Amino acid sequence: MFSRKKKVKDIIISLVVVLLINVGILYYVHFYTPKNSLELYQDITFADSMEEVQKLFLDGYEPNISEDDLTYIQDHTANRVGQFTLFEYNAKSYVIMTSPRTKKLKVLAVEELPEDIRVFFSELK
Repeated sequence: MFSRKKKVKDIIISLVVVLLINVGILYYVHFYTPKNSLELYQDITFADSMEEVQKLFLDGYEPNISEDDLTYIQDHTANRVGQFTLFEYNAKSYVIMTSPRTKKLKVLAVEELPEDIRVFFSELK
């Protein structure tokens, strides 16, 4: 009987630990990672170091921001922060301006990119 109570207690403790770890991860992802362009702008503007900004880059992509770029961004106020999505096809590319800081993206504008700009974005991969 004593061993059965110990097993139940061990299972409950294990479940609580797993639950706390999952809640911690979800809390971090929800509150400490930017979800849209406005939050990304704020994270870059208020970063304390270049390393903090470089952590915002997706793994496998080389950070291509310089100290001068970061200093300029932090020393100046943006006139506007936009959020864009790029759709690429074989012969055409479209840029779609969407609404930042909304729960669901809303389309504000759709424009076909000129050929030279389409080539530029195609080469960034």
